[in-house]
Amino acid sequence: MLRIKYLAVILLSIFLTGCTSEKPNFTIKTSAKNNTVVLGESVKLSLHNPEGVSVNSITYLLDGKPVTERLKLDNKLGKQDLIAKVVTGNDTIIATCNLIVLNNKRPQLYTYEIVNTYSHDATSYTQGLEFYKGELYESTGQYGESKLRKVDYKTGAILKNLNLTSGYFAEGLTVLDDKIYQLTWKADTGIIYNVNTFEKEGIFRYDLSLEGWGLCNDGKSLYKSDGTEKIWTLNTSTYTEDDHIEIYTDKGKLGRINELEWINGKIYANIYEKNGIAIINPNNGATEGVIDMTPMTKLIPNYSSDDNVLNGIAYNPDTETIFVTGKRWDKLFEIKIQKK
Repeated sequence: MLRIKYLAVILLSIFLTGCTSEKPNFTIKTSAKNNTVVLGESVKLSLHNPEGVSVNSITYLLDGKPVTERLKLDNKLGKQDLIAKVVTGNDTIIATCNLIVLNNKRPQLYTYEIVNTYSHDATSYTQGLEFYKGELYESTGQYGESKLRKVDYKTGAILKNLNLTSGYFAEGLTVLDDKIYQLTWKADTGIIYNVNTFEKEGIFRYDLSLEGWGLCNDGKSLYKSDGTEKIWTLNTSTYTEDDHIEIYTDKGKLGRINELEWINGKIYANIYEKNGIAIINPNNGATEGVIDMTPMTKLIPNYSSDDNVLNGIAYNPDTETIFVTGKRWDKLFEIKIQKK
């Protein structure tokens, strides 16, 4: 069984902000301890009015949508913005508050079986990994070393290679409708290529997210991590970040979400500098499972917990197996996961 200590290491602390308003001094009160609830729990809202100001009406909004005083949190996890619009006389006063929604179940713990081990270019600072029509594509990082590649995974041979300009630090990639989407780290730029020729077809800018980290797709939309606990949904027509989820367990948030892979309706995610792969519900952000990859790191001669870390997840639908590697790892592992 995965140690509780391990889970505690990969979980980050919850930071709450106070519930405040403009003058008059209204505050939102909730029935939740420390304004933290679990998925499916109901919360009672009320307005604290210490000055006894005459109030005409109160409207509560959660993430911009009107809600009643008896609120059931059964949608998404994470930090949610609660607002009270208080009408007093001719004025409208805004009181704000945050609710934190945790998952109502502990993550299922998984281990893995290594099916095959293949050679991997030990110079590749792997950032993204994905199969498309039976071919393996890889994005590698570092300034002056970033590349886009097609790889023969059985031999490790590089079938096609494109070097990025030195100003780009490449990150995650995904392939959809014969287009490769590759992120860059801090350049606020995603690059679009033709999957067959590697010719550049365009770029897109990040909208609300902070940086470019991991990328995957569900066949329609792109999902992008930015190094926080958030995963953003990108519209493939406008490339706007139309929505996001926040990744939480029953204890707190998972930050530093990195490389992503869509596998059978779930998002599998590396957590930067940690030896676990999170299995995430893309609808609400719940961490439904954690795969302990610690034993695998002992098979890597140059493994370092702060540099050559686990990174790279690719699902091969032809074999129904998962391929994983890491930054500057000399091996690519084909695995099957199983419950502990």
